[in-house]
Amino acid sequence: MAGMVSTDRLLAFAAMSFLLIVVPGPSVLFVIGRALAQGRRAALTTVVGNTVGAYVLVLTVAFGVGSIVERSVLVFTALKLAGAAYLVYLGVKAWRERGALRAAFAEDAGAAATHGGLRTFWEGFAVGVTNPKTIVFFAAVLPQFVDPGAGHVTAQMLLLGLIFNIIALASDSVWGLVAATARGWFARSPRRLSAVGGVGGMTMIGLGVTVAVTGRKD
Repeated sequence: MAGMVSTDRLLAFAAMSFLLIVVPGPSVLFVIGRALAQGRRAALTTVVGNTVGAYVLVLTVAFGVGSIVERSVLVFTALKLAGAAYLVYLGVKAWRERGALRAAFAEDAGAAATHGGLRTFWEGFAVGVTNPKTIVFFAAVLPQFVDPGAGHVTAQMLLLGLIFNIIALASDSVWGLVAATARGWFARSPRRLSAVGGVGGMTMIGLGVTVAVTGRKD
């Protein structure tokens, strides 16, 4: 499949993807919030969910749905507001449950942790699949790196999207691990840990509001 996309195009797309990914956006900030509120495992699970959600966007673009999202203000706005509302909901939930962080931090991992991991994965997926910045990038930028003359346009898009997601997986994991490491210092004090939960919740709320009021408007 790589033979259908020239090395120059692959490198140029990778460079542009890196510039977009490394700047904290909805996904990165959500991962950081999760790392501060729930720790390393939740952060990395969120990263995986985000990555899978982002690749769903690649699939929609590759099979033509992305162009509809890019051209329709109504569809784009609906997705953006849905993602923003979900972020605010999760932020409020984290804020209200901040006092329980100490018990959650100390409890033994078991069946309940598995359930929590699945829930965290799907929450990360929801943020990834409704990320306005990623939607715009995949719908408007990704197709520009496709070479129609080489054929297999859909396969080219899938390959380019995979490159984007590999970079995002690595970058977001670093953000999450760094944030989770800082969380450990706060965890030594119940008051600090509760404050971390509050900060994580407020970060998600602020992020949701920011997503709702910014982005494409026409």
